[in-house]
Amino acid sequence: MDDIRHKIPNKPTRFMVQLRQHIRINGLAYRTEQTYVHWIKRFIYFHNKQHPKDMDAIHIEAFLNDLAINKHCSVSTQKIALNALMYLYRKFLAVEVSHLSFSPARTHRRLPVVYSRAEVSSILSNLKGVHRLQVELMYGTGLRSAELLSLRVKDIDFESNNIFVRAGKGDKDRTTMLPQRLIPALKNQITEVEHLHQSDIAQGFGEVYMPYALDRKYPGAARETAWQYLFPSSQIGRDPRTGILRRHHLHPSALRKQVTRAVKAAGINKPAKTHSFRHSFATHLLESGYDIRTIQVLLGHSDVTTTQIYTHVVNRGGNGVISPSDRL
Repeated sequence: MDDIRHKIPNKPTRFMVQLRQHIRINGLAYRTEQTYVHWIKRFIYFHNKQHPKDMDAIHIEAFLNDLAINKHCSVSTQKIALNALMYLYRKFLAVEVSHLSFSPARTHRRLPVVYSRAEVSSILSNLKGVHRLQVELMYGTGLRSAELLSLRVKDIDFESNNIFVRAGKGDKDRTTMLPQRLIPALKNQITEVEHLHQSDIAQGFGEVYMPYALDRKYPGAARETAWQYLFPSSQIGRDPRTGILRRHHLHPSALRKQVTRAVKAAGINKPAKTHSFRHSFATHLLESGYDIRTIQVLLGHSDVTTTQIYTHVVNRGGNGVISPSDRL
């Protein structure tokens, strides 16, 4: 249940807990909270556990320089670390930090790992059951693995042929298409969820985690089938906020292990990454002639330049150029 906000006291005394409280009061997404806390902790440990209030711009510059020069981090990673530290000082500590001078990272974003259609088919042939359905959904919709696992029964709309993504990256909602060939498997999965949910209720459980205090807004909704996770965990776990025993969704590590095994079994000499099915979704749509902005919307990218990276990995190159050697 590592995607559920842990409960914090009303009047926290520890520094990092106070920081978390401040982040939540300002309405930042939980993933942003986790990211900021991660980088602020790294900053503190880098300076031998000095308190941030005892450090200044020179310490920030030293940390960012280390990331670029010694850790060889990417441009985006260094930017995320900088954003976290700017929140720490400007927002939380109310200390203005300006005119920073540090070495910018030079390692740029690399081309994504993309599986061909034949490779996707081979990987799927080495998967079965719920894990095969999960991979088919990622490839067929462009969902991130976290978005996939967060799906509830109500997010699958068979009437409109849409899948609703709630609080995706950047805490944004969006829709993507519902692959027609997966409808029978999805209906079977929902039936399995219904049976499992009824069994949980019979044993005194059956109440699922509700985000954004919706359990107070909609009393009783947490026990409805519509709110149950589409891919529930095989075990009941303890909610870290309340201590209530609940059935959460499957852990992402289970899916990663199955994908790793399937890629190896398929004899594919590419990294085994769940995110590559999202990359493959976008790349294959481009190859099929779909507009880049349509793909941008389906992927939920804020900036089309993020989507344009897929033009570099489509079959026969971004501009559809045929090599002279292929005409000999």
